[in-house]
Amino acid sequence: MSRYYTEDHEWIELDGEIGTVGITDYAQGQLGDIVFVEVPDEGKSLSKGDEAAVVESVKAASDVYSPVSGTVVEGNAALADQPALVNEDPEGEGWFFKLTLSDTGELEGLMDEAAYEAFVSKL
Repeated sequence: MSRYYTEDHEWIELDGEIGTVGITDYAQGQLGDIVFVEVPDEGKSLSKGDEAAVVESVKAASDVYSPVSGTVVEGNAALADQPALVNEDPEGEGWFFKLTLSDTGELEGLMDEAAYEAFVSKL
């Protein structure tokens, strides 16, 4: 399995030691039309659970938390000009940031897709 989910509706997909992080389709649907996204700067060190990004919609502002500890290697610059990418493709082109994982063991506390779908179905 290379994609994991949090109860805060973030996802992380692994490619070697690099994890790409975004919010789920469920999360973007709850937020509504995204009008602004702030992603973390390259080189920023994050601990699991840290506030990593901010997303603002017509309904509310929300923090995006880092699902694991690591160092940011890239923020999705496209979101500055096109925040609606989060609505259009939340689990693809609408990703927020990429980081090098500090401890892959932290993935063990996250959900796989089936567990996340079961979690969301109870909300």
